[in-house]
Amino acid sequence: MVAALSPSRASDFMTCPMLYRFRVIDKLPSPPTPATARGTLVHAVLERLFDLPMADRTLEAALGLVPQEWERLVTEEPDMLDLLAEHDGRTDEWFEGAGALLETWFGLEDPTRLEPAERELYVETDLDGLVLRGYVDRLDVAPDGAMRVVDYKTGRSPSERFEAKALFQMKFYALVLWRLRGEIPRLLQLVYLGNGEVVRYAPDEQDLLGVERKVRALWAAIERAAATGDWRPSPSRLCDWCEHRSLCPAWGGTPPPLPDDAAVLAVDPAGSGAVVVVD
Repeated sequence: MVAALSPSRASDFMTCPMLYRFRVIDKLPSPPTPATARGTLVHAVLERLFDLPMADRTLEAALGLVPQEWERLVTEEPDMLDLLAEHDGRTDEWFEGAGALLETWFGLEDPTRLEPAERELYVETDLDGLVLRGYVDRLDVAPDGAMRVVDYKTGRSPSERFEAKALFQMKFYALVLWRLRGEIPRLLQLVYLGNGEVVRYAPDEQDLLGVERKVRALWAAIERAAATGDWRPSPSRLCDWCEHRSLCPAWGGTPPPLPDDAAVLAVDPAGSGAVVVVD
């Protein structure tokens, strides 16, 4: 059995244990929404852009990548085509939305002066039997070895109330990189394309030791829930955006019957801990 946790699944449990159950144990599908699909498209373009020579990394080049990356994505996930229904099947308006986010990014960073060390980097480390893993959008490494972890967000920057949640994801990545490479990343950078804001944070050892303690406590809580079958919901304003609300007992719904191997699935998600949620 491989106990594994990603920042996405950790965030699910902290938000609502029932949401963790729906996604990890019941494996309920999460159909793409216009926002998530557009975010996936923009992430793909920003990854491919750095395949070009530095001088060729222009906004025009990025916009030129949009159609081909969209074709690749819908080949891999045909359900994304359904999202064009509201646009009468036309891609021009769809691409304009992605283009606007890319234009915002070019106002925040200059790719002709960047040479990322890694893009869509899969990271994994073992924390005394608990595997921590996930994908880093971009890792920049300076000549002196200093690391900068960059994550693109296609939504707007959160209020101060929810900023800690976004930073937890970045500190999670920083913890994994520290354990892997023996060095703490110098800077964590969240790039919000929805409103053109960049949030930067410089972690230190105490920060990451605190994240490690939090992750251990979080996993202990997941193991308790798995042993007892108690996946109680935590109603909040976020319920308004939950695709599983109709099945949630907090809203009068009935969850699917727990599978016989629910306790095993909860702590050994067979790879679901590595699922990437781009926003």
